[in-house]
Amino acid sequence: MRVHVIHAHPVETSYNRTLFNTVIEALTASGHTVDALNLYDEAFPATLSREERLNYHEVPGNLTPAVKPYVDRLMTADALVFVHPVWNYGYPAILKGYFDRVFLPGVSFILEGGGDRGKLLPNLTHIKKVAFVTTYGGNRWRTMVMGDPPRRLARRWAWVTFRTRTPPRYLALYDMNNNTPERLTGFIEKVKAEMQQF
Repeated sequence: MRVHVIHAHPVETSYNRTLFNTVIEALTASGHTVDALNLYDEAFPATLSREERLNYHEVPGNLTPAVKPYVDRLMTADALVFVHPVWNYGYPAILKGYFDRVFLPGVSFILEGGGDRGKLLPNLTHIKKVAFVTTYGGNRWRTMVMGDPPRRLARRWAWVTFRTRTPPRYLALYDMNNNTPERLTGFIEKVKAEMQQF
């Protein structure tokens, strides 16, 4: 499969970057073709511009030259893996901006009837598998009390968006800063094993 791996962490020496590298290595070793996208290294502009918002429903006019290369990579993928931390119980701003600017009408969905009204039809059904690999600063209990929005988005929004046969795989390490070295290593090994079977 062609697997598009999307990463969102600004620090090259971070544990999250190690997870990103682990995902790439494990997928490659298993024979997949990997298209790795590091949003920070590419300086992806996360802010939806006024012009982009005004043209949001204008298919295909909403596909600006700045966004089209990212859309092309998404549309040629067979599977997706998102590697990111959870900050303030949500996605890093750069990843949220990626979703806002790339998952456009005509790309991630089609509005039957055109314009900004009508029935929403999924348009990324060529994606066969999706996984999220993530780390949390908060512990599992505190995150559950908050409703764990990133997990819910991954398991609900992503499943509806991609219409994969099974829900997206969600691999999360909670309480990041209080984990032992053994637990951190163990999670890396878990991610590696999951990606080898992806």
